[in-house]
Amino acid sequence: MAMIKNKYTISQKIKLAYCLIRTKLLCRQARIIRFPFEIRGKEYIDLGTNLTTGVGCRLEAFSEKGEKTMHFGNNVQINDYVHICSMQNVTIGNNVLIAGKVYISDNSHGSYKGDEFDTSPETDPIKRDYAKNAVVIEDNVWIGEGVVVLPGVTLGKGCIIGANSVVSKSIPSYVIAVGAPAMPIKKFNFETQRWDKASRDLSCDK
Repeated sequence: MAMIKNKYTISQKIKLAYCLIRTKLLCRQARIIRFPFEIRGKEYIDLGTNLTTGVGCRLEAFSEKGEKTMHFGNNVQINDYVHICSMQNVTIGNNVLIAGKVYISDNSHGSYKGDEFDTSPETDPIKRDYAKNAVVIEDNVWIGEGVVVLPGVTLGKGCIIGANSVVSKSIPSYVIAVGAPAMPIKKFNFETQRWDKASRDLSCDK
């Protein structure tokens, strides 16, 4: 199958050249970063190699022990207005494609699991203690437009998350999941090389 390539206007080519030059001055290991681009806590982020971003992306990393808490693999592509935040650990594998307006975070203001550590709704949201749980996105994952990936989630190798899904539980490898909360609807059959309908008992927890 032939690859489809974008055609750029002259003004777009000039802007692309500017972004490419600025990328190599600020972050040589990246492929291209499209500006504006906001990065907070750069010292806690490993951008991997050949990272490609759209415009308006925002990466925020915090660290209590001074170690890196956000890790990108090779050939990751994130599109416009993606927001990724890490306090404990967010790991994104190789060849991951993330569409626009995606939010990924390993933390939240407060805990709401229904146990003794629950946060009171009478506490101001900004003053609530952060709850943290690592996020892992394995190789070859494709995340659709407008997806939210919540703390504690692992997206298995080669899985696909449909647009506008909210992922609150881990998704197994080689599965298509959609919805809020996201649930598996198809699983790849390596014998037939086709996507089969997922069985109802397919677990979302790794």
